[in-house]
Amino acid sequence: MSEAPHPPSSAAPPASPAGLSTPDTESAIHSGSADRFGYEWGRYAELKGIYEEQFRRWTPFLTPADWRGLTFVDVGCGMGRNSHWPMSYGAAGGLAIDIDERSLTSARATLAPHPAMEVRRQSAYDLNETARFDLAFSIGVIHHLAHPELALANMVRAVKPGGRVMIWVYGRENNGWIVRFADPLRKALFSRLPIGFVHTLSALPTAALWLALRLGLDRLEYFRLIRRFDFAHLRSIVFDQMLPKIAHYWRRDEVEALMTNAGLVDVRLAWVNEISWAAIGTKADA
Repeated sequence: MSEAPHPPSSAAPPASPAGLSTPDTESAIHSGSADRFGYEWGRYAELKGIYEEQFRRWTPFLTPADWRGLTFVDVGCGMGRNSHWPMSYGAAGGLAIDIDERSLTSARATLAPHPAMEVRRQSAYDLNETARFDLAFSIGVIHHLAHPELALANMVRAVKPGGRVMIWVYGRENNGWIVRFADPLRKALFSRLPIGFVHTLSALPTAALWLALRLGLDRLEYFRLIRRFDFAHLRSIVFDQMLPKIAHYWRRDEVEALMTNAGLVDVRLAWVNEISWAAIGTKADA
């Protein structure tokens, strides 16, 4: 998922995933936007160099050298770009999962140079690995799920004792104007329209944003970053905001609670581009 703010949750994340039953997978998936993101990742499947800078901003706790030798699972891999960079840094391999075939086709093409990566059709709710990986991460996915706490619980189970879990999610801070103006339009209209039509419509707000950036819109680090993007990349971000059925964005304390309630310790957070949160925590030794 591309970096863009989304609406606030109506309440803090659930108290704990412990003891919660897994929802009916098909119902949970249907309530989300996997098919709509599949359209996006089928259309925007090119691996661009600028994506590496985005990845490194979304994962500020790890330098390229820190990835060397690690095994990992990428939950909600999209077109596979966020698994490609760790493998290019020397990661040992792992698993990338998603559920729409268009996303998976793009991910397999992106990760074809990395035979140690398995690309699997699997939901975050059905991830059933136990103590297999050094790291589980999910970038831009957890906030689009009806049951984020259950997906996170599966990620915690998937890592070894002493392993780490890392997420990047949309922040509530600095995004109030999106909540008040843009998000009601997404929920009432764009999330309900045929996805191809939404993509057509996305050209108009993209053109307005492109112009605003060139006229000096730069009050946040995020705007200073995306000013460097070409029109197609910018459009993919705008489209990404318009398409989902579910989109939360959380305050710092909510993100921290999501991580600690999953049983993670030594939780750290980083403020990314002045609009979003990266978080990492460690699975306690058994």
